[in-house]
Amino acid sequence: MTTLSEIGASKYVLLTTFRKDGSGVPTPLWAAMDGDRLLMWTVTDSWKVKRIRNRSRVTVGACDVRGNPTGPQIDATAVVLDDADTEHARDVIARKYGILGWITMKGSLLRRGRKGTIGLAVTQ
Repeated sequence: MTTLSEIGASKYVLLTTFRKDGSGVPTPLWAAMDGDRLLMWTVTDSWKVKRIRNRSRVTVGACDVRGNPTGPQIDATAVVLDDADTEHARDVIARKYGILGWITMKGSLLRRGRKGTIGLAVTQ
């Protein structure tokens, strides 16, 4: 069975959130492991954040940049992070992705401000 750590080691992670009717909505994201949690970062007002707030059940798995799965998807639970944990998620993700991660995080802060993006934590 694939573990969250194995999925977190991939360059892109496919996060599938679920609508109220049960249909899945997959999205490729950057992600990085932080202990036993897989941290992600996204736009605050995105539909995936709204879906996670309504229903915490998700699936995650490795994928390519276009969101094509490259391995099995596993069931997990996602939560929306508070401001302090979101800042930590930005740091962890920027560390994993190096200079490109750092530039992306700083550019996002300049463009959207601190409240414009939010962290997500996924656990198994």
